[in-house]
Amino acid sequence: MGNLDVAALTQALDGLAQQYRGPGGVAGIVKDGRVIARRAWGYADTYARLSMAATTRLPICSISKQFTCAVLLDQVADIAALDGRVAEYLPNLISPLPSVQQLADNQSGLRDYWALTVLQGARPEQTFGRDDALPLLARMKTGHFAPGTSYSYCNGNYRILSELIESTTGRPLAALYAERLFGPARMTTAVLQADTRQPVDGVVGYEGNDDVGYLPADNGIYWIGDAGIAASLDDMLAWEAFIDATRDDRQGIYNRLAVPPTFKDGSAASYGFGLKHDVVAGRKTTGHGGALRGFRAHRLHVAEERLSVVVMFNHEADAHAAAYGLVETALGFKPEAGLVPQADWRGLWLDAAQGLVLRTQPEAGAIRLHYATTSARLTLGADGVARGGGVSLERGPGGLTMWRPAEALTVTPRPLDPVAQADAAILTGSYWTDELEASLIVVSRDGGTYAGFDGMLGAGPMERMHPVADDLWVIPTRRSMDSSPPGDWTVQVRRDGSGAVAGLTLGCWLARRIDYRRR
Repeated sequence: MGNLDVAALTQALDGLAQQYRGPGGVAGIVKDGRVIARRAWGYADTYARLSMAATTRLPICSISKQFTCAVLLDQVADIAALDGRVAEYLPNLISPLPSVQQLADNQSGLRDYWALTVLQGARPEQTFGRDDALPLLARMKTGHFAPGTSYSYCNGNYRILSELIESTTGRPLAALYAERLFGPARMTTAVLQADTRQPVDGVVGYEGNDDVGYLPADNGIYWIGDAGIAASLDDMLAWEAFIDATRDDRQGIYNRLAVPPTFKDGSAASYGFGLKHDVVAGRKTTGHGGALRGFRAHRLHVAEERLSVVVMFNHEADAHAAAYGLVETALGFKPEAGLVPQADWRGLWLDAAQGLVLRTQPEAGAIRLHYATTSARLTLGADGVARGGGVSLERGPGGLTMWRPAEALTVTPRPLDPVAQADAAILTGSYWTDELEASLIVVSRDGGTYAGFDGMLGAGPMERMHPVADDLWVIPTRRSMDSSPPGDWTVQVRRDGSGAVAGLTLGCWLARRIDYRRR
């Protein structure tokens, strides 16, 4: 086992159930092609007292994306030959069309269609069938950046890829997964279970935490391509062993998936073919996380150490942190403690180019950044730069600078003066977006302000809306059909020449700069 710290790893595995509390979970380690440890604790269904096991199949959520890309590479000799067919799924797009490669690398510039379900009036628990996806994708008219110039996570990319695969091969994706991937890798029980209302093996996903308790999540999404695979821990460990067994085959499917990605200009990217490329404990890794309401999963592969880690929960604890922590423990890595941040890190800014509010606040031994779907914890280094989660922040005399290399993005946001109250009456009314062919209403009464979205998926719940700065509001969306939800929608007020409110521009990290005009 080389220099693997077996004692520390055993202790870390045994501590997962208490460190990441919830109804149940599984975790395992593959080293040098062999399963050296596996754990299964708690319950797949707490009411039925159904124990979690290494053979219990759980949704692997977005980890499915690499399997979709693997089938694409396996079945299509030249994926660029399919570029001309992307327009079939985006008939109204006036922005440049992405290539198949850009779809697979999350460089399409398309807004995430699960974030757009919120703006189309979806309720978190409603059914989203197979036939609902393509009409939603077809409404897209613009992207939020030019294809190949940046990175933005977009589930719709893989939904388009799955449709292309099935129409090109004339075979269902489920059969291709089973024949071309699950069979060779000896993932003997893995299946495509696209309908989340029909989980396999009686497993239940839970929302909540120790403070509020755990309640069964109500999932109604039909997934294909972007998620949908259900697999046991033993299946996933077999996948990791297969990766190791084919490590010297340059044409092996995982080696083809794991080729270092680049942007259109040739600069290095960190995401390609459904794999995130990262550095953990000083080693290069490939892996991916997954999130569905009530479930979390993560896998990591460290090729130079022939080490893989898999963690899956049927609750919403941080599987990403658990997997990264196990790799660090296995390799004996101890991160350096950060400096204690000073109060001047507290602030509110606007990233005008992306149309997103950025907020920072010091906390115990770190800085908390609110910008994307979830907040990030950054550690302050001796060089004055705060780092964490692939993001760097520097606070200098000229203001704040944020680097997000995975997105080829450097941001110098404009500082804002926070406000606690604003005149909501001027916003009250109805708005329409041509981009989505959907509407928004704003209602204010006795100090409370709310927003409601209406569109092709119905009339969504009324969401809280509060001011953060002059002509700048936030609509927090913490629950949606997909997980992670959009988070904070930044709402910028647009005024005409007379100063009257003419419209609003909404955006979140997954779906930026959507204009609404007042009706």
